[in-house]
Amino acid sequence: MSNTYALGHFVRFSDDEKTVKLSLQNFFIGQTITHNSVPYLFSPFGFSGTSINRQGDLEPAALVFPNNPIARGYLSDALRGESYQGKPQEERRYRLPWIARVEVCLVNFETKQVASTLFTYAGQATAGGWDDTTLEIELSSVIDAAQSDVPVRTLVRRQVGSLPTTSSLSLR
Repeated sequence: MSNTYALGHFVRFSDDEKTVKLSLQNFFIGQTITHNSVPYLFSPFGFSGTSINRQGDLEPAALVFPNNPIARGYLSDALRGESYQGKPQEERRYRLPWIARVEVCLVNFETKQVASTLFTYAGQATAGGWDDTTLEIELSSVIDAAQSDVPVRTLVRRQVGSLPTTSSLSLR
């Protein structure tokens, strides 16, 4: 007897005034699903999640879409914080890039409901690009390390006492 798990992603983009600009889900093809009172349109996309290396750097997460004019519009609006299409230069104002909130959920495909949320990631659209087939929106978290050597700390004698000269230590 095996268990089957259905994994879906729900992403909600908000501007710097906390207005929801775009809500997408990638599980229920061609359908709009309401989750937490927000309607999510279907869009084929992938979410890379997050990873941390040994130095404590948080690698940026990414949303990957097929490369088409609609996805390029998502990327442009997310990085600029607003759609400038058709606006004259003097009416354009500075806006912060969109914040994306991605929920990774177990979904019940029979009832078309979210069974449970496994985790939520929030990050700001900070970069993006595309190739022949895919488009990527990079999301950076507010808890990213400022440099690759953060949070590394050098231990000195006055802080910890004499340092051992061997690697075989026993803790008591």
